[in-house]
Amino acid sequence: MAFGVFERMVAMRYLRARRQEGFISVIAWFSLTGIALGVATLIIVMAVMNGFRAELLGRILGLNGHMTIYGANGPLADWANVTDRLRALPDVIDASPLVEGQAMASANGVASGALVRALRPEDMARRSLIAGNVRRGALADFAGDDAAAIGVRMASRMGLSPGDRITLISPQGNVTAFGTMPRLRAFRVVAIYETGMFEYDNAFVFLPMEAGQTFFRTGEDASGVEVFVRDPQRIWQTRQSVVAAAGQGVRVLDWQQANSSFFNAVQVERNVMFLILTLIILVAAFNIVSSLIMLVKDKARDIAILRTMGASRGAVLRIFFMAGASVGVLGTLAGLGLGVLFNANIEHVRQFLQWVTGTQLFSPEVYFLATMPSKTDPREVVEVVIMALALSFLATIYPAWRAARLDPVEALRYE
Repeated sequence: MAFGVFERMVAMRYLRARRQEGFISVIAWFSLTGIALGVATLIIVMAVMNGFRAELLGRILGLNGHMTIYGANGPLADWANVTDRLRALPDVIDASPLVEGQAMASANGVASGALVRALRPEDMARRSLIAGNVRRGALADFAGDDAAAIGVRMASRMGLSPGDRITLISPQGNVTAFGTMPRLRAFRVVAIYETGMFEYDNAFVFLPMEAGQTFFRTGEDASGVEVFVRDPQRIWQTRQSVVAAAGQGVRVLDWQQANSSFFNAVQVERNVMFLILTLIILVAAFNIVSSLIMLVKDKARDIAILRTMGASRGAVLRIFFMAGASVGVLGTLAGLGLGVLFNANIEHVRQFLQWVTGTQLFSPEVYFLATMPSKTDPREVVEVVIMALALSFLATIYPAWRAARLDPVEALRYE
């Protein structure tokens, strides 16, 4: 569909309505605003959902192994040989044994449940999410059987600083003549870290491997071996080689299995939000239809004069198609700019709104993260723009076709 100078001039003239056509112009502006807001909101929400998933995935996989090898019927006795075989695999970047279990953490009269993980000091130093985010203390002291590293939120909640002691109470008590007595042990806090994820900073306690084996009474055994691969997204392709290297009598749990319900919920929410916000653009597109139909009715006499002066039906169709499409294109471009600009400054916007309203808009206790994440996917932005333009163009077809089919004789007869 080629557009000439004549069609463009007339279409732009019709968009600048005169005083008696002001209502039509108002509807056109509402349509433009609706499309802009719909496109911007869709881009922003998709970016936040992508950022939310990426941040959670990065923190979960930065602290936990992409796969964990457990003993089939209890602790893993041959963990040293299993670790060496796994590290020799080309797709594996690291493997480290661990001892883990649940305990009650207590300090300064405050008690809560905790997940205790024991790692070798050299393995702990390679966990960049922790080693690179130590806020107080130092991991150099993370050794022996009397050291512990905790998160900033647990430290704040229990009033702990480096050098203080935190008491861990094991659910596996000591059997005495008077019954089972709880087993407890105090550890010296040597490092306080901040991962940025509420659950890890609030409930995880790290011990050296030696201290963990003693506390949980595993002897020389380990609970399992954590494996870090080069591409976590291709975990199923790597799984077979890892299982073969681990040998018989083990079970493997990868990150997708361990967090499947969580990430599935995020994906479902993302798809539903996309569908709901697409309806905003669709409603705005219907506004284009209504405004163009009223414009065609109002310009019936002008259309008849254009036809009698030699304008073809195709020219009339192009005039009104361009008038409606201009609203969609301008609205889409405005929404694109607004959405990308908002995504680039989303954390500043959140802090400003919190300051204005005096409320916390992104609670880490609820959303697990301390900051508002945003990750703009260029491919998704292009898809949103194409979808908005397609809906806008489709909305102009019927009114433009109706204008082209208008009989000039009938239009002039009733004027």
